[in-house]
Amino acid sequence: MESTGDRAADAYGSDPVIGDASFGEVSIESSADFAAVPDAFQRLWTPHRMVYIEAGPTPHEQECPFCVAPSMSDEKALIVARGEHCYVLLNLFPYNSGHLLIVPYRHIATYDEANADEVAEMGSLTQIAMRVLTATSHCDGFNIGMNQGKIAGAGIAGHLHQHIVPRWATDSNFFPIIAGTKAVPRLLGEVRAEVAGAWPAA
Repeated sequence: MESTGDRAADAYGSDPVIGDASFGEVSIESSADFAAVPDAFQRLWTPHRMVYIEAGPTPHEQECPFCVAPSMSDEKALIVARGEHCYVLLNLFPYNSGHLLIVPYRHIATYDEANADEVAEMGSLTQIAMRVLTATSHCDGFNIGMNQGKIAGAGIAGHLHQHIVPRWATDSNFFPIIAGTKAVPRLLGEVRAEVAGAWPAA
């Protein structure tokens, strides 16, 4: 009888098809076993993104995800730390593994609307995030910034958030430019657990 390991090895010799994942079990099957004519394309299977496709073109116009996130569990919302005025969570659409967002609880749109307590805590959480990411992922640098307003590229323009993107000396390639695709090597839940576990207690 053919073992799962043998089938997985055979699959990687052609075009692998990743089947249903139930309760942590993933089956890998070779496309040679199916009735189809292969073509020249390689494919990245991203079924987790169906939730965004099904939500429609403007899902954030109905409910602000940054207002909803604090009411959810840390695991479900990808929150790694909660402060008094702001919280820290993973970006659902990361530029790199460990891409964090610092978000005030208040629904404010721009940095000039933040009060002194919110500004101070955003700053302190940013420093902690940098130290934690350096310790856990051994990154070489960071991109830190805010897009203010939709015209400036803010994906969720109605709720202020600051990006912290860890960078490595070898993390740049032509894949995003040529293929319009960003390869992110680690799962969000795995990164959240690691960063949250390394976050210092308040």
